[in-house]
Amino acid sequence: MKVAITSTGNSPEAKLDSRFGRCSHFVIFDTETLTTEYIPNPNKENIEGAGPASVQLIASKGATKVVSGEFGAKVKSLFDSLQIQLVVLKNPEKSISEIIELLSHKN
Repeated sequence: MKVAITSTGNSPEAKLDSRFGRCSHFVIFDTETLTTEYIPNPNKENIEGAGPASVQLIASKGATKVVSGEFGAKVKSLFDSLQIQLVVLKNPEKSISEIIELLSHKN
């Protein structure tokens, strides 16, 4: 399973980015192969439509779950229609490596 995580940077030490559509980076973590891919968010500077454009990016990477601090109403319905699970993590101090460790132990 692939999990997308919103991140403030492109390293395991980066923190969870609380914004979905305007996060700095997306981390795609594959729970089966334990591989991690860091993708700069090309939509973070969009004047409008950053959320829906980011949903399409996540879907194109094959993610079935997304971890972020918050999600807007528009993206929630889009994710629902794509059957992608949303996980709200209200802990901005969590690092990407800590989140990946949590995800690794759930399987």
